[in-house]
Amino acid sequence: MHIPRQWRTRDQRLSLMGEVCPKCGVKLFPPRDVCPECSGPAKEPFALSGRGAVYSYSTVYHAPEGYESYVPYTVALVRLEEGPMVTAQLTDVDKEQVAIGMPVEMVTRKIAEDGEDGAILYGYKFRPALEAGAAC
Repeated sequence: MHIPRQWRTRDQRLSLMGEVCPKCGVKLFPPRDVCPECSGPAKEPFALSGRGAVYSYSTVYHAPEGYESYVPYTVALVRLEEGPMVTAQLTDVDKEQVAIGMPVEMVTRKIAEDGEDGAILYGYKFRPALEAGAAC
């Protein structure tokens, strides 16, 4: 990822900053110019809670270039409490413990390094929820 894009998208990657449509109230992530539900402009920032549940998941054994050192790792589709679904790596959990419906919460973690001398890229991952009642 290039440094300008890193800074431009830091709010959504580090704190799950999305948008809410002022016309129909749908919560959107990632931010979009137009609401997919009502086609109205979606420009109001909205901080998502970062809490949700695993909707589906898969374990990656053959990673793309640059991510080989992380295999095996689990990627999940997470339905957030507010409605949007996000795809993210799961962390702090053994792949055998992952289950559909498992409550999770967002954490900021290292995603990758941009070359040996490049920037360390941080973003969101999800871990099992630490507090009861964090499920959707």
